[in-house]
Amino acid sequence: MSNGLRGVRALLFDLGGVVFGIDFACAFRRWAASAACDPDDLRARFKFDRAYEEHERGRLDLGGYFAELRDALGVDLSDRDLLAGWNDIYLGVVPGIRSLLSAAAERYPLYALTNSNPKHQGVWALRFAEELSVFRTVFVSSELGVRKPDHEAFATVADRIGLDPPAILFFDDSMENVEAARQVGMSAVLVASANDVRRTLQRLGIDIVQAPE
Repeated sequence: MSNGLRGVRALLFDLGGVVFGIDFACAFRRWAASAACDPDDLRARFKFDRAYEEHERGRLDLGGYFAELRDALGVDLSDRDLLAGWNDIYLGVVPGIRSLLSAAAERYPLYALTNSNPKHQGVWALRFAEELSVFRTVFVSSELGVRKPDHEAFATVADRIGLDPPAILFFDDSMENVEAARQVGMSAVLVASANDVRRTLQRLGIDIVQAPE
């Protein structure tokens, strides 16, 4: 085992971009169809802004967020129309990740940490229930009250897992989140595809048998 991973006792995974795909272009197309406008215009106006982050921290409810989103997009869409696009961002399971999670779960306790909100959680928790079943706990920002890359998010999760941060190995598709995890003491891997997860699990001495996805 690589010396840098020798003290790892638990694995922590991001969800969106690591376990399943997300594409906000699906929301822009849905909203544009309802508002009779160009989805590229909506893409240019959409921001992961303060309201978005506060919604993911559970400090701004859906109605409040949609009011700010409506203004930001410059469209006159109902909450129902916004919700239809809002929940249409999920793609399929990341290719190759199922067998990797199964193999990892035989050697380590697995956990997940995701920035999300109650409406989105209701979608992915149902749609990807089989994949999520390998995790002992899925930590959701809107329930924690903190979100990545806040250092407090990682510290809170480590405390709830019951391990010091250096004993946790974190996987995320955002370099900002990876760097934040490292700053609190976790080992962390930037994930561009399931191959990044596979190579790291092999460094941990986990035998990977590729199964049909």
